[in-house]
Amino acid sequence: MNYRVLLYYHYANIQSPEEFAEEHLQICKKMNLKGRILVASEGINGTLSGSIEETNAYIEMMKNDPLFKGIVFKIDEADGHAFKKMHVRPKPELVNLSLENDIDPLEMTGRYVAPADFYEQMQQQDTIVIDARNTYEFDVGHFEGAIRPDIQSFRELPKWIEDNSELLEGKRILTYCTGGVRCEKFSGWLIREGYEDVGQLHGGIVTYGKDPIAKGQLWNGQCYVFDERLVVPINQVNPTIVGKDHFDGTPCERYINCANPECNKQILSSEENEAKHLGGCTIECTKHIHNRYIKIHDISHEEVTKRIAILEKSLNLA
Repeated sequence: MNYRVLLYYHYANIQSPEEFAEEHLQICKKMNLKGRILVASEGINGTLSGSIEETNAYIEMMKNDPLFKGIVFKIDEADGHAFKKMHVRPKPELVNLSLENDIDPLEMTGRYVAPADFYEQMQQQDTIVIDARNTYEFDVGHFEGAIRPDIQSFRELPKWIEDNSELLEGKRILTYCTGGVRCEKFSGWLIREGYEDVGQLHGGIVTYGKDPIAKGQLWNGQCYVFDERLVVPINQVNPTIVGKDHFDGTPCERYINCANPECNKQILSSEENEAKHLGGCTIECTKHIHNRYIKIHDISHEEVTKRIAILEKSLNLA
C-alpha cells in the first residue's frame, strides 16, 4: 500500500481562520493531498489522503509549526486516495454543541484515558460508557454496552443528556468518538455540568483499534469514518457485524446515501437491495423525479416503471 490516510485535530488559537484556510488549501494542493480540513479560531480538524512521501511531508510541516506543537496524527495504510478533492474550509467552531457559552478544551476537558485503561475501566461496575457520535455512526459499530443517545447531530447531545440525566447519576462516565475531537468538548461540558468523574478515550476509536494491548476488544462492528472508505475495522480479536440492512434487517456494513437528493439519508444496504429499491430509502424516495441511482445507472423510463411496479407489489402497495 503506497498511500495513507491521516486523521488529526489540534485545539489552538488561530488568529485568522479565513486567511489560514486559504493559504493551507494552496499548500495541500501543491503537496498533491486530498481531503477535508476544518479551520476555526479554536483550532484545526482534518482527514487527508496522499502517498507516503506526501503525507510525511505534511506531518513534518505541521509538527514544525509552533502553533500545532504536540499535534498527533492517526495513520491508516491505503491503496489509494480516500477523497476525490481537497477542501479547507473556515468554520465558526470545529465541532458544534450549540452552547450559549462554548467549551474551550484548552481550559476544560475530561481526563484522557489510554486505550488499555479504557478497556479495563469500561468493564468495571458503576461505569457508564456514552457514545458521543450520531446514531448512524453507532449503528454500524460501537463499544459493547455503550449508551446510544438518540441524536442525529452532535449539537443535540447536551439536550439528550439533560433529558436522561438519571442514567449518569453516581456513575463514572467514559465517553468516546472517532478521533477524539468531539469528546474534548463533550467531556468538558459534562464537567461544567457538575459530573466529577469524566474520562475520554484518548485518540478515539481509531487509536483504540491499533493499540497493542486493547486490540479493539469489546468493539462490535466497524467504525464509521468520514471519507470514501465509510467504515474501517477496529476489533483485532473477535470482530462481529452489528449493522442491519435498512430493508430486510440482515447483517450489513455497507453504507449508501438515499438516491433522493432532497433526502440523502445514510442507510445500510446490500447492493442487491439498493438495486431493488433503486437507491431510495422509501418508496417515495425511489419514485423521486431526481433519483440519482436511476440517472447514474442510466435506467430507461420503461425499466424504472417496471421495477417500481414489482417493488410496490412486494411491499403490498400495488
